[in-house]
Amino acid sequence: MKRQNVLINHIPAHLASSVCLTLSLTLAVRSHNESCSVWDISQGNHTFCQNTMITFIVPPYSGCATVQCLIMSVSLLIQVKLWRVCDLDQDQPSNAEVTLSAADGRLEIVLFHPAASGLLAVASARGVQVWDVTRDTALTGKHTPSVFIPITITALNTRSCLQLLYFKCSLKPYSDANSDLSLSLSVSHCLTDVSTRGVALVPKLALDVSCCEVLRLMQLSDNFIVPISYQVPRKAGQDFHADLYPDTVGHTPAVTAEDWWKGENKQVVTSSVLVTASTSSSPLSTPSSSAAPSRSPSSTSGLSSGFLPSPSPSQSSRAIHSMLGPSSKFRHIQGAVLHRDTHITNLRGLHLTTPGECDGFCANGQRVAVPLAIAGGQIAVFELSQPGKLPDTALPTIQNSVNVADFCWDPFDTHKLVVAGDDAKIRVWQIPKGGLTETLTEPERVLRGHTEKIYSIKFHPHASGLLASSSYDLTVRLWNLETGEEVKRLSGHQDQIFGMAWSPDGKLLATVCKDGKVRLYDPRKSTLPIQEGPGPEGQRGARVVWVCDGKYLLVSGFDSRSERQLYLFSAESLASGSVASAPADVSPSTLIPFYDPDTSVLILTGKGDTRVYIYEIVPEAPYFMECSSFHSSEPHKGLCFLPKAECDVRDVEVARAIRLGKTTIEPVAFRVPRVKVRYFFKFFQDDVFPETAVWWDASLTAAAWLSGSNGQHRKISLRPNDMTPVSEAPKEAPVRKYLPSSVYLEEKTDEQKKEELLSAMVAKLGNREDPLPQESYEGVDEDEWVSKELTPQTHTPDDS
Repeated sequence: MKRQNVLINHIPAHLASSVCLTLSLTLAVRSHNESCSVWDISQGNHTFCQNTMITFIVPPYSGCATVQCLIMSVSLLIQVKLWRVCDLDQDQPSNAEVTLSAADGRLEIVLFHPAASGLLAVASARGVQVWDVTRDTALTGKHTPSVFIPITITALNTRSCLQLLYFKCSLKPYSDANSDLSLSLSVSHCLTDVSTRGVALVPKLALDVSCCEVLRLMQLSDNFIVPISYQVPRKAGQDFHADLYPDTVGHTPAVTAEDWWKGENKQVVTSSVLVTASTSSSPLSTPSSSAAPSRSPSSTSGLSSGFLPSPSPSQSSRAIHSMLGPSSKFRHIQGAVLHRDTHITNLRGLHLTTPGECDGFCANGQRVAVPLAIAGGQIAVFELSQPGKLPDTALPTIQNSVNVADFCWDPFDTHKLVVAGDDAKIRVWQIPKGGLTETLTEPERVLRGHTEKIYSIKFHPHASGLLASSSYDLTVRLWNLETGEEVKRLSGHQDQIFGMAWSPDGKLLATVCKDGKVRLYDPRKSTLPIQEGPGPEGQRGARVVWVCDGKYLLVSGFDSRSERQLYLFSAESLASGSVASAPADVSPSTLIPFYDPDTSVLILTGKGDTRVYIYEIVPEAPYFMECSSFHSSEPHKGLCFLPKAECDVRDVEVARAIRLGKTTIEPVAFRVPRVKVRYFFKFFQDDVFPETAVWWDASLTAAAWLSGSNGQHRKISLRPNDMTPVSEAPKEAPVRKYLPSSVYLEEKTDEQKKEELLSAMVAKLGNREDPLPQESYEGVDEDEWVSKELTPQTHTPDDS
């Protein structure tokens, strides 16, 4: 039992007579001067309803937070009045919505039917009448009761079998003897400094299930309204305890008053507390519930005996979404640098000041290209299959004769490297098999067309030999590497082009510009953008990447205060602005994004950073689900990710990257930890590794794409032949996690305690009739003993 912080205080002394509460947590307080005050518990403010009252009650189906509720009052003029309470930001009605004239003397008790809507029982000293409030008619005449039962001090929670009795200065909970749930078998008091004027029970659907709250009531004193919470001691914040929360009565009536009067009987549809927890979050949450929730995996169960079955993805997802909000199954992803035997070390002369639009270095599944701080724009190429310490002597390089602006590998040819230079030319280099053995000075092809320095270059994801380049001349040009010709020229930019990205299907090209605009091009239909919208406000740099199967564009940039931000744009309506954003931190370098379409995991880091941000991107709110970050001990030049086929699926490795340090090249593996370690070696995690697209194979040629054709990558499974998918793994038997609460709270008699003590002592001592351990040892036969006569020996001087 926990007494929470006072939400409403300093109630005037004339507002302390009685209280009732709706599901929307609107509190009605009756005063001594027979007027009503309506309070919003979540805000602490109130309004007055000017009307004379002596009692009132709230119908059970008026508690929706978005729907106005009814409060019924009984007037001294021997009338029953129903009031519709508006939102607190609106004016409250001055007149009752319905007035029932019973005319049978002073009315004492009013009660709504628990299942029928608009059915009201009114009791007076002369008898009882049943009214249909929707038609303002009485369905029955007067029936004089033979026994009058006062209902003034009892509040009963029928779903948990807990009964509360309140007196002047204390609240006492009792448990039904037939229930296996009990807060305490002994009477537990909640003492208050002042007398209690009344209590109101908070509806079950408004409880905080994350902290195992089974009951909450509002206590009214002379000057305060105090929420009091009753909680079962459990490990809260991780699992939904289904044994504490069976389905409870909903707030939708089962029948109408007229149908009930005709003889129809129906039960109110029950509702799960778990389902409603996310939609009716309580403003009276306890301190434990307001703390940061744990994000460990959880599972739910419908068993009240304390047994929880094997984790069900759907049940676990619903439980986490309802109690803690949506969370990513990759939230515990771990990044780790692989063994030193896989490193390339003794890297010297690294060029650390590449342009902001360049990723800094590039890698494919076989080799990595690194710019060197040597005159002539030299690039070193290292084979990933030949790790180790580099020699101190000069290395064979690629000489471009001008400073390098950007460079990248052909995704469909691991031997082809394309380099853009400051001289507005693009050079195509062919790396020989086995790697560089001598310095290359003559490129295979040179592309000419730009009039100023080039910003960046990007290969088409489907068409072989199709390259896009952006330049200071504010154009984006498409090149056919097979012919060396410029095939398209896109315009419409007003300032420096920070970044560009092809859509997953290869039809569209997105750009982000220094003029604060995000643009979308369809190069085969128009040279001007088909869409344009506001982008990042900062002008320090930006990158763009397509996410969620091409439905959204993610832009990493800077806000007006030069703080790094992530923005998500709908590809169908760029003009409407970003649909969501996520702050990163303050740093001068632009976050370079990598997106894995198989897992929808986004990995970002910047040049000179030590932290790698990881998010899961979802196509609906909250859009960004943050996962664990990877930290390196030293600043890095950046990360470059390898094809999915390079990942070790046996170790649940979802991504592998190459990390460029100051003097080293290191592979980094990003793994998803699993609860059951045996799955790492026995089962293939097909929920993490769906069929992946073979994006390292071209699906069509540049000429075919330019003529209007579209390609699609084939997909393959990463499952090894000797592994079984985890979806086909045999189901495990349910594991007991919690015993019924009655086991922990059951009071034992002195005889039972004595029996348990004696049993424990006997178990320690063991059975005395059992033979001693030494009796089971095997001895030696008598004839095996060797007896020797001991004869005295004398020593002579010669013995020395």
